[in-house]
Amino acid sequence: MAYPGYGAAPGGFPGAQQDPLYGYFASVAGQDGQISADELQRCLTSSGISGSYNPFNLETCRLMISMLDRDFSGSMGFNEFKELWGVLNQWKTQFMNYDRDRSGTVEPQELHQALGSMGYNLSPQALNCILKRYSHHGRVGFDDFVCCCVKLRALTDHFRRRDTSQNGHANFGYDDVSLLIKTMRNIT
Repeated sequence: MAYPGYGAAPGGFPGAQQDPLYGYFASVAGQDGQISADELQRCLTSSGISGSYNPFNLETCRLMISMLDRDFSGSMGFNEFKELWGVLNQWKTQFMNYDRDRSGTVEPQELHQALGSMGYNLSPQALNCILKRYSHHGRVGFDDFVCCCVKLRALTDHFRRRDTSQNGHANFGYDDVSLLIKTMRNIT
């Protein structure tokens, strides 16, 4: 019998061994068929998904795991990894489309356009807060862009769950805000 990490797909994912992503995943997954933040960092670095950009820092990897960690295990199985791969490729494409000078960073206006093209209609105040948090000398690198995208996705998901009429307005009670703050601390 084959076990995850020893020739079998984690979680019984049919056809995972034929999936090109499985090789990256399996190269770092242990017997449990899961990868931790530091294993994800190694996996993404060896895969080259960050291209000519710097490898993801460990905190970014923790954020990415928490974004998809539906069982709250603190690790990622192959299916979650495959979903992350798709999301990362979308974010990389957006980043590259707006990094027009190929500097490896986006300027404030480019960031605003990139996030807008992803459906985030941010106010100037919100964009300014993001820039204060993620920019270095007025420019945002790919790693920080991914952190920003993870947090925007988490906030949007929480908001959408509360916006039951889908009209752009939601009511939050005190407990809801407390839970949201706790959630954001876990992914910040």
